[in-house]
This record gives sequence, structure tokens and C-alpha cells, in this order.
Amino acid sequence: MIRRLFVLVLLIIIGYFLGTAMASIPFGAEKVDVGPYRSVGNYYVDNTVQETGGVNAVTSIVVLYRGFDTLGEVTVLFLAATGLAAILALTRERRKLKKEKPSLIMRVGTDYLFPAAIVLGSYVFLHGHLTPGGGFPGGVIIASGFLMLFLAQWRYKVDELGLKIIESLAGMTYVTIGLIGLFKLGTFLGNFLGKGTPGALLSAGIIPVIYIVIGIKVGSEMTGLLQNLRETTENE
Repeated sequence: MIRRLFVLVLLIIIGYFLGTAMASIPFGAEKVDVGPYRSVGNYYVDNTVQETGGVNAVTSIVVLYRGFDTLGEVTVLFLAATGLAAILALTRERRKLKKEKPSLIMRVGTDYLFPAAIVLGSYVFLHGHLTPGGGFPGGVIIASGFLMLFLAQWRYKVDELGLKIIESLAGMTYVTIGLIGLFKLGTFLGNFLGKGTPGALLSAGIIPVIYIVIGIKVGSEMTGLLQNLRETTENE
């Protein structure tokens, strides 16, 4: 009951923030003037570094130019994870599956690969504004590390409440960053931080901050999904 109430309150808060942000967007109010450029795409290619400070044009577009859409994608992932958890919670009968015990190679290999997955995933979303990658792939890589632990150690379990708290805080932080940009610059997810030197780790304003938040959010959500799926089965 408490969990359902928490999810309901969280959805109401997210809905309020999304409604506030959408009210500030002039949908179809006027045409975008791209000047001498043949298309909006050419404008992005020629001006992304100057306007955002990020050398990775793709991630700059995802986070800033179409950042509101990215927020929607994160929300969809959250709703999908919540829906699957609710469905699995109603499945009271556990399926008994015959599982092979993890081999020595798998157990030992996981001890080395798990920290490597955490480091790689963190690197991918920390450098999303500099190199190909970002929050979504970085979070999935981190979740794959926990998947290895689930396979190599049958009794391993992640603190479910901790995952929910981390995921919720990450989502709220994303929305908060967007609202700060709205109040300071008049646009949701406005880049209110300094752009820095293009190519440097501390550059591109809010882009790396948002990717850190998305990476943590996606990693915690996917890890929770994997654990919920594993808990629907038990060893024969």
C-alpha cells in the first residue's frame, strides 16, 4: 500500500512539472528561422559547438535542442519499469526452473568484469558530450554488470528500496534542472551553466550533468527490472 501511494504521489509530481514545462512551449506559434541554411539539420551541424559547447552534436541535440522529448523517453522507461513490477507482483506462483550452477570461470570472471562494467558505464555517460555514448547506453552497461552478478551469485540481491530512492532522486533532479533553465532563460532545459572550452571534460553546460542523471536513473531502473524478473523464478 505504501509503495503504491509513493508511486502515485511521484506520478502526480512528475505530471505537474511536465504540465508546467509544456505550458511554456509555443507549439506551432511561429516558424523557425534557419537563416542561410538549407535545413535545420545543417544549422545544427554548423552551430552546435558554438551554442552548446559540446563537440558531440548528436548528444547536444538530444539533451538541449530536443531535451523535452528526451525527458519523455525517460518517463516512458519509468512507466514501463513500474508496469512490469506491478505485473510481476501479481504473479504469486513462482516458476521452478532447473538451473545449472555457475561455473568457476563465471564466478571468478564476474568478480573482475563487474567493476569493469561499472567503470565503463560511468565513462560512457560522463563523456557523452565528448564521445559517442550518453546516459542511456551508460546506464544499460552498468545494469549489465549487475546482471552478471545475478547469474554468477544466486543469492545476490540489490536493495530494492535503495534502487527506488536513487531512481526517484535522479528523475526529480532531471526535472529540476529543466525548471531552473525555464526560470532563468525562459526555456525548459535552458543551458544556464557555462559552456566552458569545447572538448574539455568540464564543458557543454548542463549536458554532462543531465547525462550523469540519466545514466544513474537508467542503470537503477534496469537493475531493478532484472532483479524483479529473477525473483519470479526459483531453483528446482
